[in-house]
Amino acid sequence: MNVILKAALWMTGAIASFSFMAVAGRDLSANYDTFEIMLYRSLVGVLIVVGITVYKNRWHEIRTDQFGRHFVRNIFHFTGQNLWFYAVALVPLAQVFALEFTSPLWVAVLAPLVLGERMTRIRGLAAVMGFIGILIVARPDIETFDIGLVAAATAAIFFAMTNMLTKRLTRDNSITSILFFLTSIQLVFGLIAAGYDGDIALPTSGSLPYLFLVGCAGLLAHFCLTNALAIAPATVVVPLDFARLPVIAIVAMVLYDEPLEVWVFVGAAIIFFANYLNIWNETRKRA
Repeated sequence: MNVILKAALWMTGAIASFSFMAVAGRDLSANYDTFEIMLYRSLVGVLIVVGITVYKNRWHEIRTDQFGRHFVRNIFHFTGQNLWFYAVALVPLAQVFALEFTSPLWVAVLAPLVLGERMTRIRGLAAVMGFIGILIVARPDIETFDIGLVAAATAAIFFAMTNMLTKRLTRDNSITSILFFLTSIQLVFGLIAAGYDGDIALPTSGSLPYLFLVGCAGLLAHFCLTNALAIAPATVVVPLDFARLPVIAIVAMVLYDEPLEVWVFVGAAIIFFANYLNIWNETRKRA
């Protein structure tokens, strides 16, 4: 089996997982706020990560000397994920996914500040193109201001910060360590945020499968994406990842009667091209 086919199979798992998480999050939003969804998602994640760590006997890989970095990283991820779940409940899913794809462009913009990397002309051009794509996808109208679109666009910025901080952590930490602190710290965040008012909605027989699905899908999506990037270059993986958009658009049309808006796909195509241009340039420079 060649590398591209293996990467495609991993990305099929990632696309399915992201789609399941969006659908489950949309259905859960009727009875749970975003903090409660994150609480149960993190709880499922902790159980899975701890179970695998014990089974594989990898406790020695979990380092506590960089707890501060893990803590800061998870503040950004927790905030971004809450904004994403909030947007999923309010905005057509295709728009949420299209705006989420701007995250790599925010990495290009913020990397000079966070990682000390140089801002190049190609990165600047890609950022401008991405912003144009955002405007086409969102088509902002002052008279019909949609806070859900703002939440989706802002989530992409927080995901970009998360990715950059994760990149720094991977220099000294194993995936086991990163996932352990990811799930455990966010479980505490979720408990505090969901329980500050003294009222946490408990799982029911009807919601429990969806809560479990959100937790499993979140971990599985990133696991599949990481494996795809490990065996194939980003210039191959990113186009495959963009298959999420038509998939979720069709799913949303079937399940929620959401229309297939051509401008969402036009804006997403511009965002995709901006991402691909930036990745192609970075790959060419390394070569």
